[in-house]
Amino acid sequence: MTISGLARAGGVGVETIRFYQRRGLLDTPDRPEGAGLAGGVRRYGEEDARRLRFIRSAQAAGFTLDQIGELLRLDAGQDRARARELAAERLAALDLKIAELETARDSLRRLASACHASQEGPCPIISAFEE
Repeated sequence: MTISGLARAGGVGVETIRFYQRRGLLDTPDRPEGAGLAGGVRRYGEEDARRLRFIRSAQAAGFTLDQIGELLRLDAGQDRARARELAAERLAALDLKIAELETARDSLRRLASACHASQEGPCPIISAFEE
C-alpha cells in the first residue's frame, strides 16, 4: 500500500506517518528503482499497518512517543519485565490524573451548589476563579 493507504488504514494523516518516521517509530521503505527521476512509489505492508495501529493504541492509553518507541523495541526483544514497568508507570500517572480530576469535579460541584443556593451577591463560581 502507498503512504496514503497506510494513513487510511491507521486512521491518521500522511503527515502523521512522516512524523512517526522522523521519530523512528515507523520505517521509511526504499523507493524502487526505475520509475522516473525520483524513483518509484514507496510501498508499505501489513507489518507497517500493525505497527501504526500499535502506536495509535499506545497513544490512546496515554503513553508518550518516547515510551512507545521503547515498547516497540521491547516487542522485538521480549523484555516483559520492562514492559510491565512501563505499564505500571503509566497506571500510576493515570491514577494521579484521576485523583486530580476527582478533586476538580468535587470543587466544581461544591461551587455549583453554592451558586444555586445563593441568589444575591457575586456568583461563587466566578468569584472562586477570580481569586
